[in-house]
Amino acid sequence: MSDRSDGGLTRREFNALAASAVAAAAFGAFSPQPAHAQGAPVFPIPVLPFPEDALEPVISAKTISFHYGKHTKTYYDNMNKMLEGKPSAGMTLEKVFLDASKDAAAVGLFNNAAQAWNHTFYFAGLKKGGGGAPSGKLGDAIKAAFGGFEEFKKAFIDAAVTQFGSGWAWLVEDAGTLKVVKTPNAMNPMVNNQKPILTVDVWEHAYYLDYQNRRADYVKDVLEKLVNWDVAAKNLG
Repeated sequence: MSDRSDGGLTRREFNALAASAVAAAAFGAFSPQPAHAQGAPVFPIPVLPFPEDALEPVISAKTISFHYGKHTKTYYDNMNKMLEGKPSAGMTLEKVFLDASKDAAAVGLFNNAAQAWNHTFYFAGLKKGGGGAPSGKLGDAIKAAFGGFEEFKKAFIDAAVTQFGSGWAWLVEDAGTLKVVKTPNAMNPMVNNQKPILTVDVWEHAYYLDYQNRRADYVKDVLEKLVNWDVAAKNLG
């Protein structure tokens, strides 16, 4: 796998970009887009921050290949087609989907832009050898909000399993406290003024090749073995 995307992002730059995705008062932003060459995508899909087989055996290389190489790429491709010919200098991916969420005529743009953001955020929050309980400020915040890591994990898995159909489970900051929420389809907590800290994708394409209908096992394994708590801590700030 190349160290750079077509847009020139190295893996290190991708990690920095994703880790700052929700920082600051405006919940952060994927970097504002400079003026781009005619015909170039407004938002090039970033390179994964790890090789396709890095998350095995929890998430297989085959799943990553389809999930990122096809599903996520399609969201970016569709979004970029919808943005062709529109002003883009200084645009952020958050602004694209947040603005679209207020316009009933822009539901297609919202779905694709939000899914591009959600997927990039999800993958940036995973790493080989991750998981377990976080420490420091984030660990303390989880204990304060849920009573402990095991209680948080139970609440998170419950949200993921009870999300009917496709969607996402999230750890968010809301009015100074941490909460677990679930969203359907492409919905993002920022639409509800909540700050994403971490997410797990519970669309079937995220886990079905590896877990079939065992969504709870997939989410449990991600929390215990793959979550990059360093990135989540930076998202909390």
